[in-house]
Amino acid sequence: MMIEEVAEMLAVTSGGHWVDATVGGGAMTEMLLQLSAPGGVVLGLDRDAEALELAAKRLAVYGPRLLLRHSSFSRLPETLAELNWSSTDEGGVNGIVADLGLSSLQLADSSRGFSFSTDGPLDMRMDRTAETTAAGLANRLGEKELANLIFRYGQDRSSRAIARAIVKRRAASPLRTTTDLRDCVLAAGVRGRPGHDPATRTFQAFRIAVNGEIESLEKFLDEAWALLTAGGRMVLLTYHSLEDRLVKHTFRRLASDCICPPHRPICDCDWQAKVRVITKRKRRPSDEEVERNPRARSGGLRAVERLGD
Repeated sequence: MMIEEVAEMLAVTSGGHWVDATVGGGAMTEMLLQLSAPGGVVLGLDRDAEALELAAKRLAVYGPRLLLRHSSFSRLPETLAELNWSSTDEGGVNGIVADLGLSSLQLADSSRGFSFSTDGPLDMRMDRTAETTAAGLANRLGEKELANLIFRYGQDRSSRAIARAIVKRRAASPLRTTTDLRDCVLAAGVRGRPGHDPATRTFQAFRIAVNGEIESLEKFLDEAWALLTAGGRMVLLTYHSLEDRLVKHTFRRLASDCICPPHRPICDCDWQAKVRVITKRKRRPSDEEVERNPRARSGGLRAVERLGD
């Protein structure tokens, strides 16, 4: 999504070190490889080993300029340390992009359990080597825990009714498929927003919980800016208010010259701005892109640039 806007915000130049923190289908990775030619090196991370395998085949033509790692972006500092890409050495990282949404490959594969539009196992793991699945949470958590999960990560006001429906359903038979979970939402009498399936928020909540997305994003936001060289940029694409709010507030804090509590009369935090916010407001996809790709309608872009010491 918004690949031209991402290229503009990153201001990719020839050479340097670049990071696509969420490879997915590989479109962003290829853009970085093309614009940083002939000498730029691109590191691509993804928790989905299958996505990396496909990207490796698609982008094999770029040879040693492409490095792929099966890892979460929350481990970016450790991965860069292994490559000796440090902000204190000659290289550092010139730009980082992270597309926080699900890839089309994941949604299209019914065996992954991300989509409520097709029947499949209730899985939702981005990394199939992880232990926790959506079915595991749905069948193990108590009613109050389920309600809290759906309300916190799905922001669904019907969370209690949905939790009751899940507990009632599993008393007769464990939830095993995406259809089972969607049926619970419908049994709770949930009505979706116009143009949205009633199960949208519940599926979002389970996906976020299964993959620890908010915790991973918090860690990434706290650390990634420090991996950039002075003038290096970071661009994030968000798809729901929970992650967008976290990105916005973190960028605002990093761009502030004081993070003291509002009631404190004198600043004593010794904090200095680390970045400059490039996007004063969230940039939205164009009408043309939304028409081509309806999934882009909820997306938005935010970007910052690291300041010099």
